Amino acid sequence: MRPTQAKEHHAAAPPPVPRLVPVPGSPARTHPAGDAGADGIAWTAGAEVAAGGDGTDGADPLLPPGIGDARAVDADVRGAVGRVLDHVLADRLARARAVDALFADDLAERVAHFTRTGGKRTRSQLLWWSLRACGGGPASLGPALRVGAALELLQTCALVHDDVMDGAQLRRGRPALHAGLRGRYAGMASSRRAGRFAEAAGILAGDLALAWADDLVAETPFDPVPAGAVRRLWSEMRTEMVAGQYLDVHGQLDPAYSLPRSLRAACLKSALYSVERPLSLGAALAGADAATTRALCSAGRCVGMAFQLRDDLDDVFGDPRRTGRPCGSDVREGKPTYLAALARARAEAAGDRHALAVLQRSLGNGDLTGEGLDEVREVLVRTGARTTVETGINRLVERGLRHLDGARLVPEGEVRLRRMLGGVADAAPLDGGPGRGTPHAAEPASGSASPPASASPSTSASTSTSASASAPASASASASGEREARR
Repeated sequence: MRPTQAKEHHAAAPPPVPRLVPVPGSPARTHPAGDAGADGIAWTAGAEVAAGGDGTDGADPLLPPGIGDARAVDADVRGAVGRVLDHVLADRLARARAVDALFADDLAERVAHFTRTGGKRTRSQLLWWSLRACGGGPASLGPALRVGAALELLQTCALVHDDVMDGAQLRRGRPALHAGLRGRYAGMASSRRAGRFAEAAGILAGDLALAWADDLVAETPFDPVPAGAVRRLWSEMRTEMVAGQYLDVHGQLDPAYSLPRSLRAACLKSALYSVERPLSLGAALAGADAATTRALCSAGRCVGMAFQLRDDLDDVFGDPRRTGRPCGSDVREGKPTYLAALARARAEAAGDRHALAVLQRSLGNGDLTGEGLDEVREVLVRTGARTTVETGINRLVERGLRHLDGARLVPEGEVRLRRMLGGVADAAPLDGGPGRGTPHAAEPASGSASPPASASPSTSASTSTSASASAPASASASASGEREARR
């Protein structure tokens, strides 16, 4: 048994699924061999060698040709996930074409192209390195890559729907999917009818991506031990993603949203979906024990919140050539970001009527000019909201990495996982989830001030809204975050 496996598991039989892929032969799971480190865990080739002696026991029917053993995937996780996506999407496109050629050309092809060509595959990489840090070996290679590919399809669903809801015209520096469809049919109807058609088609495109993601998970034959946990996590993640997006949309009705509400929305729509749940899925596939899983969840919650705070900053202060979207879209849409809520709280506490007036007339103003956005930037700087959020980002990342200190992780996998987590909140997003930023791998930044507490979707309403309020660091947020991480 690997060091992070629980001593007892209660297998849950997977539900009936369509077109179940044949289960490959189960290779022997050997313990890592060689000299153990200080924690008694070693990482050697012995953990990867199955019956064939070359890290694989033959072709895996779960995977396309060209994917070798886990060590080969380690060298290029993004590429391996991409090859699985190519394999899966080719099958889905063939099925779509058998249903209807127009549907395949207009919708299915666009969904497949969007999924193939965008993003850094960070969620699937986080899943993989969580799996490897928890000692996952050959038997979990196929399921892990397929669930990683499903995460990418779920990401497509989130992005396409988000662009429709926000009326966004650009995604990754190119026309958003629904905007491309509107352009294709612009000459066939009035502008209003073409726009309404494009929005409806965008919703259907996101639905199709979600259906493909669910099918991929459903058709993956998991070992009995992780099957129940993986399916439960997948179900919870989808619900959390929708809940977070709803809170995000609902917050646009009332710009006077509270700090706790803004934290709750950010945690649900980004921290869980973008970081914590991918880590949880990797741990489940590896059969990690409860203590290790809790450590990974806590780390993911902190780093995921840092990622969302970075995205909020980049929307106002980022370079559109780098972010792939116009500056100020969250401001014009009246998004309930923590950055804006903090600036309002600071201005109210200081009696800064000018700052409050700027925020009142700017948040949710779709016609806000560049000069108007400059006024908002000045308020965010003058109230100290920008500096506080920057500090909070650094503290959250540090806090997240410290959650891993006591976990029993395989050293080499832990190094790669820490590196990824350290770069998630870096200031150069190129893609993203419902918040439109993207976590991406980079070398960890150097340390900063003392860490704040974890943020949680159940953040207490008692969080201060005074001038002393800081980025998610209240005691109530800490307590509820730790409770949520232990659920």
